[in-house]
Amino acid sequence: MNSFSYYDTTILSLGALFLGIIMLIKGGGWAVEAGVFIATRYGVSPLIVGFTIIAFGTSLPELIVSVVANLQGSPGIALGNVLGSNIANILMVLGCTALISVLKVNVSKMLVRDLIFMMLVTIGLTVLLYYGGISRLTGFAMLTILGSYIFFQYRAAGSKNPDIGADDGECMFKNDLFAYGTLLLGLICISVGAEFLVKGAKVSAGLIGVPESIIALSIIAFGTSLPELSTSIIAARKGQSEMVIGNIIGSNVFNILMILGFASLSKPIINGSFSPQILNFDVWITLFVSLCLVLILFIFGRINRVTGSLFFLSYIVYNIYIYMVNISA
Repeated sequence: MNSFSYYDTTILSLGALFLGIIMLIKGGGWAVEAGVFIATRYGVSPLIVGFTIIAFGTSLPELIVSVVANLQGSPGIALGNVLGSNIANILMVLGCTALISVLKVNVSKMLVRDLIFMMLVTIGLTVLLYYGGISRLTGFAMLTILGSYIFFQYRAAGSKNPDIGADDGECMFKNDLFAYGTLLLGLICISVGAEFLVKGAKVSAGLIGVPESIIALSIIAFGTSLPELSTSIIAARKGQSEMVIGNIIGSNVFNILMILGFASLSKPIINGSFSPQILNFDVWITLFVSLCLVLILFIFGRINRVTGSLFFLSYIVYNIYIYMVNISA
C-alpha cells in the first residue's frame, strides 16, 4: 500500500510539474504576443518593446512562481528560480539560439549601458544576500530602480524612434478587444500554471530528497525560461539578433529587480530561509556567466556557434553538478 501511495504521489507531482510548465509556455507566449501588439498599436518604439514588454512578458512565469512560492513559505524556490532562470537565459537560451543562428550585435552605447546595468544589478543581489537578505524596504527600492530604468529607456529610445504603428501585415489580432482578451487569457494561464508548478516542485523535492532550491534552480528555472527560448529563436530566425540579446538582458534585470522586489514585498527573504548552496555557489555562477556574456559581447560583438555550444554544454554540466552534489550529500 505504501509503495502504491509513493508511486501515485510521484506521478501526480510530476504531472503537476509538466502541466504547469505547459501552461506557463502557452500563457507566456500569448501574453508576449498580445503585449507587443498593444504596445506597437499605440506607437511604442520597437526598442522599448524588446527591453520592456517582451522582457516583462517572458519574465511573468518567474514572477508568479516566485511570489506564490515565497508566500507559501518557500523562499528557496523564489531565489532559486531567479538565479536558475538568469543562468538558463544566458547558457541555455543564448546557447541554443546561437546554434541556430549566429548572434551579431552592434556594440552601441545603449547596449554597453544595459550590459553594465545588468552586471550592477547582479552584483547588488549578491551583496544583498550576503548582508542579510531582501527586506520589504529593499524590495520597494528594487522596484523603484526598475521603474526608473524603464523610464530612462523610454526617454532614451523614444527621442530617437518616433511613433510607429503596428505591422498589420504580420498581425495575428483582428482588433484590440481580441488582443486584450488574449493578454488576459495568457495571464490566467501563467497564474494557474505557476500554482501547479510550485505544488509539483515542492512535492517532487520531498520525494527525491533534494532541497526545494535545487528543483527551482533546474526544473522550474528551465520551464520558466522556455518563453525566452521560443521568443529568442523566432527573433533570431528573422535576423533580429539585437532583439534576442535585448530580451535576455532585460529578462535578467526584470528577474532580479521585479521578481525579487515583489516577492520580498509580500514576504521578506532572509538568510537561513533558503539553502546555503544558493549563497555559496549559485549566486556566484550567476555572476560569472553574466560577466562572461558581457566580455564576449564587448570583445567580439557576437555569439557564434562555438560559443553557443560551450554555453549549452556548460548549462548541462551545471545541472548535473548541482544534483550530484545534493544527492551525494
